[in-house]
Amino acid sequence: MIPLITVENLSMDFTGTKALRDVSFEIGEGEILGIIGRSGAGKTVLMHLIRGVDQPPTSGKIIYHISACDRCDNIDVPSKNGSPCPACGGTLRAIDVDFWNERHEGMKRRIMRRTAIMFQRTFALYGNDRVIENVLRALDDINYPEEQSINRAADLLDQVRLSHRMMHIARDLSGGEKQRVVLARQLAKEPFLLFADEPTGTLDPETARLVHEMLIEASATNHMGMIVTSHFPQVIEAVATRAILLEDGHLVRIGSPADIMTQFMQGVRNAEHYEEAELGNKIILGRDVVKRYLSVDRGVVKAVNGVTFEVAEKEIFGIIGKSGAGKTTLSRIMAGIIEPTSGEMNMRVGEEWIDMTKPGIEQRGRAKSYIGLLHQEYDLYPHRTVLDNLTDSIGLEFPKELAVRKATITLVMAGFSDEKSREILDRYPSQLSDGERHRVALAQVLIREPRLVILDEPTGTMDPITKMDVKNSILHSREEMDETFIVVSHDMEFVKDMCDRTALMRGGKIVKIGPTAEVLATLTEEERRIMSKPAA
Repeated sequence: MIPLITVENLSMDFTGTKALRDVSFEIGEGEILGIIGRSGAGKTVLMHLIRGVDQPPTSGKIIYHISACDRCDNIDVPSKNGSPCPACGGTLRAIDVDFWNERHEGMKRRIMRRTAIMFQRTFALYGNDRVIENVLRALDDINYPEEQSINRAADLLDQVRLSHRMMHIARDLSGGEKQRVVLARQLAKEPFLLFADEPTGTLDPETARLVHEMLIEASATNHMGMIVTSHFPQVIEAVATRAILLEDGHLVRIGSPADIMTQFMQGVRNAEHYEEAELGNKIILGRDVVKRYLSVDRGVVKAVNGVTFEVAEKEIFGIIGKSGAGKTTLSRIMAGIIEPTSGEMNMRVGEEWIDMTKPGIEQRGRAKSYIGLLHQEYDLYPHRTVLDNLTDSIGLEFPKELAVRKATITLVMAGFSDEKSREILDRYPSQLSDGERHRVALAQVLIREPRLVILDEPTGTMDPITKMDVKNSILHSREEMDETFIVVSHDMEFVKDMCDRTALMRGGKIVKIGPTAEVLATLTEEERRIMSKPAA
């Protein structure tokens, strides 16, 4: 294996807290390296340093071993040493680049132009443009010859199996399709290294499997290396050829994905016990709810088609179904974000029933103040601390002492330990891991003390241990604060463990509603394949 990157004694500190501690390893040319660890282990920090973004490491080095043209700015992998440059005909010469050394800033920029990134939770597309226009924009960014760009864009969409969607508007695609457009845009850069940061965390398992296949094929077809971070063992095992395990900033072990995943999963357990909840009176009641959209491609679409259901106080109610079944649309109607085309959506506030279909401060506006929604594409204020994000930035004006107390209590409810809650109050979102940011976003919802909390794919980017923490925090909130939860999820294991009752949706309708085990038993083989994550 020809080394492409050497990481030497890499350390990173944030306000006195060590995010990475003397990490050393090598990445080979064309290798797919998986990085796993629970939230806060240092995965995202390590990836950012290897990408060359944010700030330099506190100590240590990252050395890129490359071949650089002696005539132009083109660079390539080390095995191309001595080969003619495809851009200008010069000669590619081997060179080692100390990536974060200021003297190599020019070479660093050249390397960054030949790397690409797929982020989690954000698709970074031009939403109003067609799919092929998104790829053409990426080709234009690298000054690809205009007369060849149409054919090149079509080839890239073929490669990610999206030729049948090239004329669709990007915002109208499913999450998995958007992620594949992102991959096509990144492949347009002809990178020798792709960073995939939780690339399939919020996708259903069947769609995730397809994206994993795309990544492996792209690596082989384009002779491209890859660094994949994930909380999920099945992602690392599906994609990586070698893996490393991080714990509290330490590189604990490097080896085969199977061996690393076995060690990682040894920490997963659930020792907490909760009494069976005694459910209260009805709090949500929907009758014959319909939501129609007009689509240029498909005409009139019934996203929700005559749905009737009810939810009781203190109930944890699941909504499941394949992509496009109507789950998210129904949850947004329940949250008061969109109005149904027809039907009723009522919420009980105190002793009164509020009609959520009627606008105004005494109707939908009154009910919405008691509803919390955590969307899968949540966001935090990047230039405010965790404490500010939880208090004044969302309009909760507390004295400092009470703000700290309330924020700490709420962070514990969201799955942090008491010590960790106090430790992160003065940190900024960029100083947290992705999983930690997700739990802060959950705390941002809970701190408002809602009566009803709607969670849209709440475990999308969580490692199994953190998922267990959040499960416990939801059950604790239900037990101690009489909270009611609606869980919209593809994660069948989470739904099975969490939900008292579940509604299964197909084609905008609820086809089965009842105890979760009974509903899951009625899934078709296709639904079971698409919606069931592999067991952790």
